[in-house]
Amino acid sequence: MKKVKMGLSLLLMMTMLFLAACGNNGNSTNAPKATNNADTGSGEEAIEPMTIRLVSGDVNPDWDKMQSDIGKVIQEKTGMTLEVDFPVGGSDADMFALMVASDEYPDLVMPKGNTNKLVDAGALLDLRPLLEEHAPNLMKVYGEYINRLVYSSTDDSIYTLPLDGVGQTYFESGGGFQLQHQVLESLGYPEINTVKDYENAIKTYIEQNPTTEDGQPRLGLSLNGGEWQILISVTNPAFYATGAPDDGEYYVNQENYEVMMHYQRAEEREYFRWLNHMNDIGLLDPESFIQKYDQYKSKIASGRVLGIIDQDWDYAEAENALKAEGKFGATYARFPVTLDETYQSAAFQGTGYLAGYGIGITIDAKDPVRIIKFLDYLASDEGQVLVNWGIEGVHYTVDADGKRSIPADVQDRKINDANNFKKETGIANYWLSARYGDGVLDPSGNYYTTNFPDQIVAGYSEADQKTLAAYGATTYKDLWPADDAFPERKYGAGWTINFDTASDANVIFQKSQDLMKKYIPKAILASPADFDKVYDEFMAELDKVGVSKMNEEYSKLIKERVEMWSK
Repeated sequence: MKKVKMGLSLLLMMTMLFLAACGNNGNSTNAPKATNNADTGSGEEAIEPMTIRLVSGDVNPDWDKMQSDIGKVIQEKTGMTLEVDFPVGGSDADMFALMVASDEYPDLVMPKGNTNKLVDAGALLDLRPLLEEHAPNLMKVYGEYINRLVYSSTDDSIYTLPLDGVGQTYFESGGGFQLQHQVLESLGYPEINTVKDYENAIKTYIEQNPTTEDGQPRLGLSLNGGEWQILISVTNPAFYATGAPDDGEYYVNQENYEVMMHYQRAEEREYFRWLNHMNDIGLLDPESFIQKYDQYKSKIASGRVLGIIDQDWDYAEAENALKAEGKFGATYARFPVTLDETYQSAAFQGTGYLAGYGIGITIDAKDPVRIIKFLDYLASDEGQVLVNWGIEGVHYTVDADGKRSIPADVQDRKINDANNFKKETGIANYWLSARYGDGVLDPSGNYYTTNFPDQIVAGYSEADQKTLAAYGATTYKDLWPADDAFPERKYGAGWTINFDTASDANVIFQKSQDLMKKYIPKAILASPADFDKVYDEFMAELDKVGVSKMNEEYSKLIKERVEMWSK
């Protein structure tokens, strides 16, 4: 049935491409052309309304269902209404597995780490013909990096359009180890460089202030380890704290590209030993590995949690709730904490353009040509200014010199009522297509995005500004090593490379993930005397499931990527 279905879909797409090419006069515009003959009375044809469905592997709690200011403009410009489904209850992997099993697909997918699964099922269209024929703005944005979009060294199809910004400059850090501003201020802004510094700050403050103003017991360090974010809040920090960059579940030797699971590094064992110590002395939230995401956010929003180790996108909703209540002292500063002074955080080790997580059109899409034109509009200069800045005169102004700026009242809402602001305006809700990254200037001489130094500083609260001044910094990124402290990774980032879903290596990988979720919490919560026994058992179980074979296969993929991207 799948072969018949794919054949019909490909035939339909070829027919649409032929008809579209016959009617193409070679001109390019920002918005899709009208698809019917109705006249609006202004000499322009009306755009026929169309509803398309997107399934996203990432949850967006602030999705506005195209009822925001920007959503309505996009509907007007393109005629498109976007219906979005997010994971509910189960994981994103479960959602896409069910999709493949049912052999029914939406128009668009943002598959997160499930691209291989969809490609193996024949669910995604090769976008290269659509890009070359109908998407000048997309082609312009990707530019010299278009070949980084190819699926593999043996399949040069383009199945997804990466959503990472092209030409990205990192002006800010959203990760690291977080401490409440009130902790830092109370202690006179001590040096926070190592895990011992971090521990001492928490320990001293909680001894002096065991409860909140409303009588709730404070928590020293809470980890978001009860769900899939165990990767973000518990295990990823282990490689950051020991001088390695984010290559997913692997450590890649930068000299020879040999690979091991990053848990196998002796340095990381010592990081987890420190978490075990934090648990032993009562500074680790005992619910760190059983709490649900909503419980974690609720604790942060209560102001009880002195320290977290996370990415800002994961705790932003809870921190925004604190800001909305004026509790800025309970919001967080961010530091590049390492295991000891011998390490530097490699969080910003260069990758070049990351052609990873993206959006794809499926074989069941109703009108692939119109959809690619929709995505092309979002990638246009007009579209990018719209989705990043909003509507002129409403969300930003332009002065006599052509400089865009955000009015103070809008900026205040953007910072202090961020969740409602995003949902009502739609700003940052429509990063669904190719785009330029922070630091890239548009033809008017303005930045495409609002994330540049002046605007970042303008977005800081008084508590942020006071903390940064105490540490001699202008932005949190200033606290991290300079961008050129490490050589650029020639393979991009390991987490963008995945095994074929049917491969033995992928089966081993899934088993290793189950073992990690069992043994890392077990080791951290063990008595210190039993820590090494539990960790040794973890290493032995990894060996039993064939991790060395998986490491070897992953090393081959890394080396293939280096060769492919070096051409």
